[in-house]
Amino acid sequence: MRQWPRWMSAVALALGASLAGSGVAFAGTTLTVAAFPAIDEIVRSALPAWHALHPDVEVKIVSRELNDHHTAMTTALSTAKGLPDVMALEIGYLGRFAQGTGLEDLSQPPYNLSRERGRFTAYAFDQATTPSGAVLAVPTDIGPGTLLYRADLLAKAGLKETDLTASWDGYVAAGAKLKAATGAYLLAHARDMKDILIRTGLQPGEGLYFDKDSRPLVTSPRFVRAFELARAVRRQQLDAKVTAWSSDWTEGFKRGGIATQMSGAWLAGHLNTWLAPGTRGKWRAAQLPEGAFAAYGGTFFAMARHGDAARKPLAYEFIRFMTTNRAQQLAAFKAQDAFPALIDAQTDPFYDQPLPFLGGQAARRDWRAAAAHIRAFPVHKQDAFAREVIDTELDKVLDRDKDIAAALADAQRLLQQRARR
Repeated sequence: MRQWPRWMSAVALALGASLAGSGVAFAGTTLTVAAFPAIDEIVRSALPAWHALHPDVEVKIVSRELNDHHTAMTTALSTAKGLPDVMALEIGYLGRFAQGTGLEDLSQPPYNLSRERGRFTAYAFDQATTPSGAVLAVPTDIGPGTLLYRADLLAKAGLKETDLTASWDGYVAAGAKLKAATGAYLLAHARDMKDILIRTGLQPGEGLYFDKDSRPLVTSPRFVRAFELARAVRRQQLDAKVTAWSSDWTEGFKRGGIATQMSGAWLAGHLNTWLAPGTRGKWRAAQLPEGAFAAYGGTFFAMARHGDAARKPLAYEFIRFMTTNRAQQLAAFKAQDAFPALIDAQTDPFYDQPLPFLGGQAARRDWRAAAAHIRAFPVHKQDAFAREVIDTELDKVLDRDKDIAAALADAQRLLQQRARR
């Protein structure tokens, strides 16, 4: 019989007591939750319901900006100092954590999270699962990809939705007509084309940039096509050359200077509430062109392997409260546009409600359908670095007319060197 480490046995006993409803052992306990916007607000909003179950357990929220938060978590995990009990992780950073040994493997007793895989959107759960089967985080929200477009600008150009969505070549061609008729750019930056196209056509076992043996994949056909279409956008002057979250990006939406945006479904909520509320009713949502399905963003909760063992049972219960509680998942969706990772929270009349910002579309149903089609790809510890390399080479193609084959070959060599480390 397999023997658990002594601390794990203690965790199992305490976890059992906690889940049985005994709050006595945790009276006066304070849990520390490290998060970033808007996850910090979601956690804060959940505290009254949490305190109804655990009135004697306080929750301290430590919030930092996205990059600062993940830098702090990297430092805490590597030094085993200043570790929170619960940490939020964004999917773009998950790879660097998943490759190490700093996170608790929740597939093991006493957690046995693998048994509950079917409760979560499949691709999100797979993203937190290593090739060896370790489950290092619990998904809480997902970002099913969508194409948001200005219906009024399309109408002015004599275009319809299928002109944008039938194919990627058609999307670019429609952009040329849009620009000629309205002056609006097809998209914010040609890089957006690359970001989605490299996520299409992945073969089983392939990661975004590396295969299962850490060999770079950036000279593959999907990267070639992504660079070619991005270059076509730039050569036809169809992109505004502005980066996401910049003031020019926001102004482009407010003034109708950007006609489409591929992003996670959550962007529709941001446009409605603070980015461009004055454009309400002018936008529509569609599935991505050419039958593509991709994820944009997603959040997970995790625990540090070297965190305080005495608080781990309660920390895990808090994670479960945030991720497997249908009411809590729906509350986060309604308040912060955090699309639920919990499948049980994806069946609610809320999904059938028309969205005034999208001209009365019941777009949440389409986003739910998209989530069911998305497939996970393995994360790699060098993914963040690989993205920087690819973005740099694409800029050389777009701004200096560097040959695409040469740009990707240079990226391949650099990533091969880095992967050996």
